Amino acid sequence: MAAYFVVDVKVTDPQLYEEYRKQVGATLQTYGGKFIVRGGQVEVIEGEWPVQRLVILEFEDTEQFKRWYHSPEYTKIRAIRFQASEGRALLVQGIE
Repeated sequence: MAAYFVVDVKVTDPQLYEEYRKQVGATLQTYGGKFIVRGGQVEVIEGEWPVQRLVILEFEDTEQFKRWYHSPEYTKIRAIRFQASEGRALLVQGIE
């Protein structure tokens, strides 16, 4: 069952965050991940959600996501994301 990694990001250091953006795609390819949403226009329809940047990644399943998230390749650049932004993230399973 597909798994989706949803990240609500507030970029605090745009220059450093750009380094992360340049590197993350290559790590996704190895683990079968792909961008569904990467930034772009966000319109809040209900409630209050002060989102600045929304990213959604799709993986084959939660196991594949975890292999990517904890991989040496991503662990290295994830530290850049943590330095360059603040955020909230969750993993949700799709439906069959």
